[in-house]
Amino acid sequence: MWLQQFPDCKHFAVTTTFDDNGNVKQWYIDIAWTNGVEEGIPYVDDLYLDIVHLPSGETFMLDEDELKDALLNNEINHGMYDLAREESNRIQEQIKKNSFSILSLSYEHMEYLKRRLV
Repeated sequence: MWLQQFPDCKHFAVTTTFDDNGNVKQWYIDIAWTNGVEEGIPYVDDLYLDIVHLPSGETFMLDEDELKDALLNNEINHGMYDLAREESNRIQEQIKKNSFSILSLSYEHMEYLKRRLV
């Protein structure tokens, strides 16, 4: 099962992957320019940079090269580049301090959805 969370007025979106027993396999965090809803469908304006966090505590940064290339190719501006870097650093610090609350909310949100779908 996959759960996607698009927090309003935040610069990230989280996709949580669960195994068949409901255990988290990974949290995949997309750094975003914006999140929104269009015609009832949520979307994320991706800023290339991604973070993967595992239940073991390991955290990986992905696609730093894509972020740099996007800046060099004028797909994003310096403000967007800086925001992506700052947001990524902020999230990684919160993960280290166990204060990135959306990770624990993923369990609650999945349980809520499972109850509603039954």
